[in-house]
Amino acid sequence: MSREIIKTDQAPQAIGTYSQAVKVGSTVYLSGQIALDPQTMTIVDGDTETEIRRVLDNLQAVARAAGGSLNDIVKLNVFLVDLANFALVNQIMSEYFDEPYPARAAIGVASLPRDVNVEMDGVLELDR
Repeated sequence: MSREIIKTDQAPQAIGTYSQAVKVGSTVYLSGQIALDPQTMTIVDGDTETEIRRVLDNLQAVARAAGGSLNDIVKLNVFLVDLANFALVNQIMSEYFDEPYPARAAIGVASLPRDVNVEMDGVLELDR
């Protein structure tokens, strides 16, 4: 199967050697998103809630570019510098996702790129 590279200017451009997403068949692999503003490529000002919302907005933009939405995500990985923000992630996710929710992992990490508090990546299935 061939790979299709997904790219949009509605989400931050890659800050390393990776693509925003790669589609193989009906599956889309979304690269990790942090709280970068796609227009300025700077970290959004604000608290962890602001970061989580920007991350989800970025993921949504890439999902749309692939022909889907956040509700097509079947697996979501959440990386948190402080696992005390787990409940906040749940609260905000309930505003962005409809049930049934995707499978998910929440992983505590020592640090993330550009000293952000949260990063998320996921797998989208377009043929459901």
